[in-house]
Amino acid sequence: MTDTTAPEEEFLRLDRQICFSLNAASRAFGSVYRLALKDLGLTYPQYLVMLVLWEHGELPVKRIGALVRLDSGTLSPLLKRLEAAGLVRRERLATDERSVAVRLTPEGAALRTTALRVPRAIAGATGLRLDEIEDLRERLGRLTEALDRAAAEGLADASTGEAEPSSRG
Repeated sequence: MTDTTAPEEEFLRLDRQICFSLNAASRAFGSVYRLALKDLGLTYPQYLVMLVLWEHGELPVKRIGALVRLDSGTLSPLLKRLEAAGLVRRERLATDERSVAVRLTPEGAALRTTALRVPRAIAGATGLRLDEIEDLRERLGRLTEALDRAAAEGLADASTGEAEPSSRG
């Protein structure tokens, strides 16, 4: 359990909100990624899909969505654009006509070589050492897991310590 014993008035300051800090960092990352991905002709979500395909090879659309944390409404048009660019191919699975698999084209596979410079450029832009980047990535992974769990199971009410249902509006 984490210690949340700070004066209550401090909790409502903007600069004390972890969500604000994460959102600001995410927006800054987006700006830097736009620059780094410009030569590849990819958006950040397209880059994530390409990373998954470079790592795993052919995958069903559902699996790609799970790995990059995108819903089908976002993923389908993104895959159409990657296919129109000649980087991927979508085909129905012979074993299950309802499912579609995505695989790299030779052009998509070749793009990996150019993409190798992106992580180095992003790492340099952070101003952090590689061990700090790895530590941050690991901590953010734990944070994501905890927040996913809280969203699924409900939040603990700060005043009572009791769980609140996650479906509360």
